[in-house]
Amino acid sequence: MSTENMSMPTKYEPQTIEAGRYEWWLKGKYFEAQPDSGKDPYTIVIPPPNVTGKLHLGHAWDTTLQDILIRMKRMQGYDALWLPGMDHAGIATQAKVEEKLRGEGKTRYDLGREKFLEETWKWKDEYAGHIRQQWGKLGLALDYSRERFTLDEGLSKAVNEVFVRLYEKELIYRGEYIINWDPATKTALSDIEVIHKDVQGAFYHMRYPLADGTDSIEIATTRPETMLGDTAVAVHPEDDRYKHLIGKMVTLPIVGREIPIVADDYVDMDFGSGAVKITPAHDPNDFEIGNRHNLARVLVMNEDGSMNSLAGKYDGMDRFECRKAIVKDLQDMGVLFKIEEHMHSVGHSERSGAVVEPYLSTQWFVKMAPLAEEAIKLQQGEDKVNFVPERFEKTYLTWMENVHDWCISRQLWWGHRIPAWYHKETGEIYVGHDAPADLENWTQEEDVLDTWFSSALWPFSTMGWPDIDNAEFKKYYPNAALVTGYDIIFFWVSRMIFQGLEFTNERPFNDVLIHGLVRAEDGRKMSKSLGNGVDPMDVIDQYGADALRYFLATGSSPGQDLRYSTEKVEAIWNFANKIWNASRFALMNMDGMTYDEIDLTGEKSVADAWILTRLNETIDQVTKLADKYEFGEVGRALYNFIWDDFCDWYIEMAKLPLYGEDETAKKMTRSVLAYVLDNTMRLLHPLMPFITEEIWQNLPHEGESITVAAWPVADDSLTDIAKASNMKLLVDLIHAVRNIRAEVNTPMSKKVPLYIAAKDETTVAVLEANKNYIERFCNPETLTIGVGISAPGKSMSAVITGAELFLPLEGLLNLDEEIERLKKELTKWEGEVKRVQGKLSNERFMSKAPEAVVEEERAKEKDYLEKKAAVERRIEELKEI
Repeated sequence: MSTENMSMPTKYEPQTIEAGRYEWWLKGKYFEAQPDSGKDPYTIVIPPPNVTGKLHLGHAWDTTLQDILIRMKRMQGYDALWLPGMDHAGIATQAKVEEKLRGEGKTRYDLGREKFLEETWKWKDEYAGHIRQQWGKLGLALDYSRERFTLDEGLSKAVNEVFVRLYEKELIYRGEYIINWDPATKTALSDIEVIHKDVQGAFYHMRYPLADGTDSIEIATTRPETMLGDTAVAVHPEDDRYKHLIGKMVTLPIVGREIPIVADDYVDMDFGSGAVKITPAHDPNDFEIGNRHNLARVLVMNEDGSMNSLAGKYDGMDRFECRKAIVKDLQDMGVLFKIEEHMHSVGHSERSGAVVEPYLSTQWFVKMAPLAEEAIKLQQGEDKVNFVPERFEKTYLTWMENVHDWCISRQLWWGHRIPAWYHKETGEIYVGHDAPADLENWTQEEDVLDTWFSSALWPFSTMGWPDIDNAEFKKYYPNAALVTGYDIIFFWVSRMIFQGLEFTNERPFNDVLIHGLVRAEDGRKMSKSLGNGVDPMDVIDQYGADALRYFLATGSSPGQDLRYSTEKVEAIWNFANKIWNASRFALMNMDGMTYDEIDLTGEKSVADAWILTRLNETIDQVTKLADKYEFGEVGRALYNFIWDDFCDWYIEMAKLPLYGEDETAKKMTRSVLAYVLDNTMRLLHPLMPFITEEIWQNLPHEGESITVAAWPVADDSLTDIAKASNMKLLVDLIHAVRNIRAEVNTPMSKKVPLYIAAKDETTVAVLEANKNYIERFCNPETLTIGVGISAPGKSMSAVITGAELFLPLEGLLNLDEEIERLKKELTKWEGEVKRVQGKLSNERFMSKAPEAVVEEERAKEKDYLEKKAAVERRIEELKEI
């Protein structure tokens, strides 16, 4: 490709360069996997967003990290598949649709199940369209030809297959248990869908009278409304205070029902009075005690949290209104004798925010112990799931080791309907893929499965499972990596692992990259109530997708939270602008060069050799860091190379040959510019896909798109350590001169004499060979280079590796100030000497560090000692003037 018709606008406007590019990528099918390519696979399945609304910054972060991996691996020659999809999100989506219906004055019951589901599918189609638009705006390299939805036909088949198999293995069962009940959405919740918050409550102390009238027994409760369902009082069998009462009856106040005093080891003798009320239908621990003592289960609430007919005169009251009424009645009766304030942890529904009610209900459960045991065992072998950072493996294992049976049924209409039928006459349960033949005699289960039940199958259900002979399942499963937040390790990661093991006998993914939460700039969680949320689409409209992506990718280390900062996004926009301007300069000076004309075989200047060496170092560094998921460090390495090395130094030095008369040097500089920019755009592409594609299309290149260009590999033949070292000498020298001029407010435009005292003739030769750079960037009136040159009278000085510099600034120099400045510099070098000598005298360091590292520290010691001595000499010289 020629650059004669370079079409880059003069100004960097992300909105302009990003417009239409995503559609161009899709049209070119650059994101589609190639199962027949013969390449090794690299698979990621997207954590499916809920079809309930717009994507937030957390989604943008999560998907940006995945996009970086997919784009990089595709460039590295893998058959990269990033499978997109969305989650039906049972409770959340149904709640949204019901809210919409309420606005129209309707309920789901007015519509009936089938019509309501039609409305929900319409909602899904509308919001799935919004999500795809947002994915496009972020530039996500998704293979839409394989997009899935948790309620599509293939996934529904997989969900039913899993349910049936687990049921046949007796790992799914139906039973009456205390579950977490959300009275607002009228559905069961699993343990991890309950958020515990500390709230101000009270202990209500009561005396239940013995039925024979001889005495009473003291109990305390935080939920007095449940006493209406009490079926016993329990004490510890070894509690001497109550041994004589075991087996006797008490009369339940208000209700008048006689209930027994039972002995049970569960009771803590030292807590409270040592006696507890037992309500098997309203407390999980009481439920177990009730089972042990064959107690009745009296349920006194309705599904909506109101009291039922078994609550007597409180029938129909809200549970919290009932609490107030019953407290007053018990006080009037003299039964309740003390109310003690008490801060305690209360479960709230993650979805509705309602206070969760422990509630007796018949539900479907997964028996977790055998599944968890296999998942724990997996982590002890070589084929374990690798958590990044590693510390999250402990989080995962702790949950697995203490897991409870999983309540999987939900009292909803939107979701996978449980494939179970009940015989109308016998009550027999039938579970299967298809309805029973004599369907008129059977009723299907009304409940649907927990959303996480289908999401847990996502890594393999999206690949065509249960058909394990299909080519795609064989090639793309297990997935290479999963990227997700630490907040859903329990909800999702753990469940994918045990289901993957159970149904494919393999880990579902090799690595799990865990990131944190996006927080507001002050560290607080983003929320609607605080009004501190940030819409990623608004950020893209203002600064472009590339700036947002680069910020999200590089703003924190793995596992840590990320604080959003407009200022930092704006700084990255400036970085992109710098890249744009540098690229335009390079392209304008390439003089129509084609890809075939790039030739790096000739003589290179010190600047050419240095930038090519630095490019090789950056390629190696970026590749290693990205493979370790250290994207923050990747960003820093690229930023330093592009901004400091390429833009601030090489481009400035390239102007000398480009504007000079030496055609050979000019051609080499153009080749270096083209080669370095091409490789730099490839390295940067996974983080900033839009700007890199735009620049690359204008560069001399081969191939259609940077998305399928090869990932850079360091070319050792272009590394020149000697010239790179010489360039460092020049950079240090120019820096030092600029700093001295700044100290005494002498502009670069004002010519002043420059004396360079080199430590040896080799250094003199390097400086003489590169006088053009010194003259161009230091602007000396006269330039004197030699060994053993003395400071000419009153002059400012600086020490660099290999030389001392002197600038005679008669009339501008204050000797006392200069001596003070040098003393500060001396303190710095003394500190460096002390630090490095401390390392070299440390036996542990010397015995464990590689020889190359030790040698590097010895070289530093020599350098620092030379600099320290030079500064000391200069201080003494100035004192004698």
